[in-house]
Amino acid sequence: MRGRGAAQGEALTVWALWGVLAVVVVVTYTRLDPADLYAVSRTGLGGGLSRALVLVDFPTALVAMALVLIALDVLPRTAWWAGGPALALCAVTAWPGVVEPSDLDARLVNAVPAIGVCVAIALTVAAVRRVGASFAPRLPGDPVRAGVAAVVLVLSLPWLAADLGWYLPGGVFLTDTVVTEGNETLAAVHLGHHHGLDGALLVLTALLLSRAAVQGRRLRQVTTGYVALMLAYGAVNFAEDGWHEQLVKRGTLDWRIPSAKVPSLSPVWLVILGLTLLAFAVLSREQRKAP
Repeated sequence: MRGRGAAQGEALTVWALWGVLAVVVVVTYTRLDPADLYAVSRTGLGGGLSRALVLVDFPTALVAMALVLIALDVLPRTAWWAGGPALALCAVTAWPGVVEPSDLDARLVNAVPAIGVCVAIALTVAAVRRVGASFAPRLPGDPVRAGVAAVVLVLSLPWLAADLGWYLPGGVFLTDTVVTEGNETLAAVHLGHHHGLDGALLVLTALLLSRAAVQGRRLRQVTTGYVALMLAYGAVNFAEDGWHEQLVKRGTLDWRIPSAKVPSLSPVWLVILGLTLLAFAVLSREQRKAP
């Protein structure tokens, strides 16, 4: 039987993953000219902190909501007085206009989800202090998780390099410049942060959190459903951005995968819903068989 602290190891790993990304974004957006980046205008340290704050809103706040649920599973019921508002504050990031893909400079409203993320971190710390931190034992789906994670990481190399402010050498993964209509020259993968990397990290996060041993039945179902949605949403955004940059930008194909960053009544969101239901069924079945 998995101990009560078995979910907190995965939670701490996830916080570390997104924390490192935030530091990388601060450094890259501090040292590079905004003209070499995308949808930002501020320079220096202010520019780096500005872009990192928007990153905390999207997609880190979405991740924080799952981590709040995992922490609340082992905390006293009174912790909901902090957990409930944290979930609400993090959810503000989905409100139209809070994060504008065409304008990624931070605004005052971006502080609202960031406060929710801070509360989520505090709840994780409280959960670890209460029950400790460990990892779930080997699960039936771990080999598949490892395989998927490896593929996602390899295909994310251009975005990881871009986050560090570099192009991969020798045109690896077609990161060299391409010519579009009107003879405009641009890089297939621009420097700075990409929503495709957000998608990749959401997939990795979901794979980690799908191992989390949430004990409460109802809370486990809600958490599993949310993690399944995170996995599906991340996978579609990962595929969409990669398809656009590696195939459409280079003129190999004309058809684009529709954007899925914002929820809508559209076919691509029906795909996300279908993938969510499939992932939920698979993860629920694994949980029933877990030791």
